[in-house]
Amino acid sequence: MSGAAISSGPAVAQRANLRRSNDVPALIAAAREGDHRAVARLISLIENDDPKLREVAAALTPYTGKARVIGLTGAPGVGKSTTTNELVRALRAAGKRVGVLAIDPSSPFTGGAILGDRVRMQDHATDSGVYIRSMSSRGHLGGLSAAAPQAVRVLDGAGCDVVLVETVGVGQAEVAVASLADTVMVLLAPGMGDAIQAVKAGILEIADVFVVNKADRDGADATYTDIQGMIALGDRAAGEWRPQVVKASAVRGQGIDDVVTALGKHESWLVEHDQLRARREARAAAEIEAIALGVLRGRIGSLRDGESLPALAARVAAGDVDPYAAADDLLAGLEP
Repeated sequence: MSGAAISSGPAVAQRANLRRSNDVPALIAAAREGDHRAVARLISLIENDDPKLREVAAALTPYTGKARVIGLTGAPGVGKSTTTNELVRALRAAGKRVGVLAIDPSSPFTGGAILGDRVRMQDHATDSGVYIRSMSSRGHLGGLSAAAPQAVRVLDGAGCDVVLVETVGVGQAEVAVASLADTVMVLLAPGMGDAIQAVKAGILEIADVFVVNKADRDGADATYTDIQGMIALGDRAAGEWRPQVVKASAVRGQGIDDVVTALGKHESWLVEHDQLRARREARAAAEIEAIALGVLRGRIGSLRDGESLPALAARVAAGDVDPYAAADDLLAGLEP
């Protein structure tokens, strides 16, 4: 995200205060001007489930819906971070503002991300047109952080043209990234049995672009051929998107232009077939449902009338009532 260089004196103090500020309008105004501290603060409010969360979401809404969201997933060791780094470089060369959410495993001690922003993609650390944030998955299934959808909204509202979401390498649960992204890119590597794993994990159904990374290694051609063959065997309706398969070596910077081209083809197909709108509406529906379920759980935890959940659970376990009747009793106790 672009922005003027930070000056000395009062301006420095004012911007530094954004790290602790709860002034949502000021934070959003600064974020839209390219202030990384403001973006960081907004995402922190989201991660901490701050009472200002609803205000943040409401204030961001007029500025959202413009960023293209690309999900990157794949097994550990396939080179997701290196590929993300090279994609950022290519997108910046094309004049795009880029946001990166790198979802990391949670620290068992702090709950925070094990890998930090400075460890990743240091080539772009001083680029004002790039914002990189490591987020903790905190045990959330599917390789994503529970706060990821709202964090994407922050980067979108802050003026990013493209948001890259790199997920935890947790294997079969990573299909969850499909619910967050406009385009899902799955990375494979030769010699890891990825072609078979792709079938077992259901990745063939969610991938829009396959990248056979580390293509300079033995076995890359075989992996490429296997994936192409499996795609050819899939049932597709006329006009349905056929996943692209690209070979690359991110560590050498090779094949990245082909990856960008494949991503561009999918974007064009989404627009042409009105699937971009459909995907984003499905994403919004899932987000609304998750928020509503969270509110419902909160209400269940603070019931005033009717039997409490532990009491009903005891009755079900004792065989005094069936679980459906117990659930009805629980819901009947919710405040209108």
